[in-house]
Amino acid sequence: MPHTPARDTGKPSGLFHGVDRTMAITSILMVIAFLLFTVLFPETANHSFSVAMSFIKQQMNWYYILVIAGMLFFTLTIAFSPMGRLRLGRDDERPEFGNFTWFAMLFSAAVGTGLLFWSIAEPLSHFQSNPFATMEGVEAGSRQAAEVALRITIFHWGLHGWAVYITVGMILGYFAYRRGLPLTIRSTLYPLIGDRIYGPIGHVVDLLAIFSTLFGTATTLGLGVSQMNAGLNSLFGMPISTTSKLMLIGAITLLATLSVCTGLKRGIKMISEWNIHLSMILVLFFLIAGPTTYLLGLFSTSIGSYLSHAIEMSFWVDPDPTDQWQGWWTLFYWGWWLSWGPYVGMFVARISRGRTVRSLILGGMGLATLGSLAWIVVFGGTALQAQLTGQVDLVSIVNQDKTQALFETIGSIGAPWVTTLMTGIATVMIITWFVTSADSGTLVICTILSMGDEQPRTLYRVIWGIGLGAVSAVLLLAGGLEALQTAAIMAAFPFSLVFLVMCFCVVKAMREETDAMELHYTGQRHTDVQERVHSR
Repeated sequence: MPHTPARDTGKPSGLFHGVDRTMAITSILMVIAFLLFTVLFPETANHSFSVAMSFIKQQMNWYYILVIAGMLFFTLTIAFSPMGRLRLGRDDERPEFGNFTWFAMLFSAAVGTGLLFWSIAEPLSHFQSNPFATMEGVEAGSRQAAEVALRITIFHWGLHGWAVYITVGMILGYFAYRRGLPLTIRSTLYPLIGDRIYGPIGHVVDLLAIFSTLFGTATTLGLGVSQMNAGLNSLFGMPISTTSKLMLIGAITLLATLSVCTGLKRGIKMISEWNIHLSMILVLFFLIAGPTTYLLGLFSTSIGSYLSHAIEMSFWVDPDPTDQWQGWWTLFYWGWWLSWGPYVGMFVARISRGRTVRSLILGGMGLATLGSLAWIVVFGGTALQAQLTGQVDLVSIVNQDKTQALFETIGSIGAPWVTTLMTGIATVMIITWFVTSADSGTLVICTILSMGDEQPRTLYRVIWGIGLGAVSAVLLLAGGLEALQTAAIMAAFPFSLVFLVMCFCVVKAMREETDAMELHYTGQRHTDVQERVHSR
């Protein structure tokens, strides 16, 4: 097996013991500068976010669309090629985590509070209007509009997004566990620049990954804390206010920091498994107490609708640059998935050691997409049915405050005591998913700073746990949901360029290895044939 030895980076002692001094100082100073700029000049910061968002929506929409569609094609091509047989580790190595634990950590860290937030709010928004329904001549507010709304939501949470995470995880896992390089983004460029990954180029690449992770995770945490505030308001009457949200960010940041200090196998693993069990309880409640027959039929219909329209939706670019729909929805999601790419990808690599490339791609992407689809159909379908039957006007609620959608839907299908119980479970889920996302993101940032050390220094876990909470709070103050969405899309652009280079490098490295293996296999067969001939 080809092997590239990792180079000794000479990590300094003292305060910077265990991390790269240049990376640590630069990243911390840049975060402080961003926080000061946003706090001291809020109007200027908000205007800057708006200008950047407008430029990307109007000028770069085609780029994001093609990059994500290309990632899905690339991932499937790798899976079904001879490269799919390669293992993320030694040839005799087996997975470190069982399938259930692996999927629990993958799903919890990757979707976090985002899916819980948007699984109801998004379909109800598309139910009112969207360009695909207009092109198909579907009347807004009809049952056909409900099916289109679910299809679009599944598209945003389906194969395309998971392809980003799984591809980054596959590339990182290959270079770290099969080629012996540090578990950092810079290692993926080794086939192109060799030992120069340890110099300035490598520093820039890893810094881009750090800030992509920071802003992508902060976006999710900002959305999650808003919904958490809504849940605690329903349960205990906590005021829905900026002050409440900031207090919640502080409390959850503390929990996440404590969790990340216990490590992957204790804190993160345990919380991830709790998340899945609580998710199952909530899904079963919606499925049993809600419109069961309608949801089961909708599940089948949604699979067919999603697959039959996937290619069209993958490449559609809005011809009207003034229309905000694609920028607000698809570009936001594609930017969000890309900005989370380094974070989730590194986490996927860390928990997927010992798996083959093919099993990671097909198993991870397939199971995760099915999980997202089932979740959206059950939650979004229940909300849409309640709206269609006139049981509750969820559309008006979503238009006023998207964070209330989940709890109002729960209230529409259960007795008061059941509503209270399920609202409590949903709120606990938001908290645990919040903690999982925050501690996983912190662990990834610290792993990058420590040049691939999978057990980074506790001091830096604490520093970056606090930093992540601070960025979430500042973005929330700067402009709420729009600022969070802008941060995700902006962070995605520079990393997407690195992502394309990573794909080129891994194909180059894998082809060299598979060609060498094929040559060895052919030579061995030739030798065996000659030996049999001579033995006669």
